[in-house]
Amino acid sequence: MTYETINFTLKDGRSAVLRSPKKEDADGLLSFIRAAAGQTPYLLMSSEEAWRITKEREEAFIANAISSPDMLMLVCEVGGEIAGNCQITFKSTAKVRHRAEIGIGLVKKFWNLGIGTAMMNELIRAARSNRWTEQVELSFIEGNSRARALYEKVGFRITAVQPDAIKLADGTYLNEYFMTKKL
Repeated sequence: MTYETINFTLKDGRSAVLRSPKKEDADGLLSFIRAAAGQTPYLLMSSEEAWRITKEREEAFIANAISSPDMLMLVCEVGGEIAGNCQITFKSTAKVRHRAEIGIGLVKKFWNLGIGTAMMNELIRAARSNRWTEQVELSFIEGNSRARALYEKVGFRITAVQPDAIKLADGTYLNEYFMTKKL
């Protein structure tokens, strides 16, 4: 699924673009994924796993996202660099098609500029434009107070917790919190 391009101004005055990805974004998305995975323990992918993703695999993922009627992926570009990405996946079977799932990621040097809020607002807007979607869902890992604050700011609330859902390399266990927003 593709989406119209949206231009917006960051809190520091720079311009940003939120748009559908293109095959040519594979290298930039790989750089983004590798940077983000190495900067925080709150992503589900480790840094080592991020480095195992090939350009071909990323190109295939982009092609799938663009052609899928059930997924919308957006990238945020700032000064020619991919600062973040997000996606919404619409459920398609009758009993769960009222639900959609959101994921979001942002490189640390672009935190606190309004990108996360812009991406969340566009995903919520996309969800509202889908005739079936009545609620959107996401999760965050224990300790990720920045993500939780963003999600609560745009109207999500915690609905469940999965104890010890995440195991870090040092053996530490973290809970995963599930959140829902009714549209």
